[in-house]
Amino acid sequence: MQLIRLKTTQDERLDAFCRLTDHELRNRLEPELGICIAETEKVVRLGLSCGIEPLSLLVDDHGLERIGDALEGIPGDVPVFVLPTEEVSRLTGYNVTRGIHCAFRRPVPPPAREVLEGARLVAVLDGITDATNVGAIVRSAAALGVDAVLLSPTCADPLTRRALRVSMGTIFQIPWARLGSSARDWPAEGIDALHRAGMACVAMALEDDSVDLGDPSLARLGRLALLFGTEGEGLSPRAIGLCDATVRIPMSNGVDSLNVAASSAVAFWELGKGRPRRA
Repeated sequence: MQLIRLKTTQDERLDAFCRLTDHELRNRLEPELGICIAETEKVVRLGLSCGIEPLSLLVDDHGLERIGDALEGIPGDVPVFVLPTEEVSRLTGYNVTRGIHCAFRRPVPPPAREVLEGARLVAVLDGITDATNVGAIVRSAAALGVDAVLLSPTCADPLTRRALRVSMGTIFQIPWARLGSSARDWPAEGIDALHRAGMACVAMALEDDSVDLGDPSLARLGRLALLFGTEGEGLSPRAIGLCDATVRIPMSNGVDSLNVAASSAVAFWELGKGRPRRA
């Protein structure tokens, strides 16, 4: 690695960390050249351990001391920029990042068909636009044995700084893909792709014909794709109509539903119990 000490965030070599937006870093025209920014020691360590290509790092002296052992194996041409703590804290807040950032080459997800091969339980996020919710769902999916995460074309990017941080970097671990590249591909083409891959599609929604999450009929459906809708409106009637079953989580005390991230964790736990995982 190249250890480079700087005095200010105004150095143009820090543009990826300080001045470029997540949208600019993504590089839709040339996805293979896209960049994502990981923050905090845990997320950066996980990205490195998963083989994600590091392009540069930005740390303060305390961060360099904590993560120094993980940097021993990175290529010698990768710059590690070291700034005073007060300068690093101006980016997103020292208490959030703890003085450690890494610019990784953005992983390009494989086609959905590859992600679905051998999967027994997958999460499908339909138009969820809040990066915090996306990150939380990804973290629950990884922790509770979900085989893959599929995103509709309008779903938030799981590799934004916030989604990465909330997911604790687990998006680097769990297989994921987009179901189509434009809104025109969803829901008909996306759900058709799930069916062709042998998945039974289950909508998480409050409908008159919804069955409880623990209903024994769900165990007979085999490989499951669980669909979660937007924070406000939930799944569209069209998406629900294309699914094989509709499921609700029983509520108490007059509460009608949970936040989508919370409901996903409950569903993953309940429907994942006793279900064989990807070979």
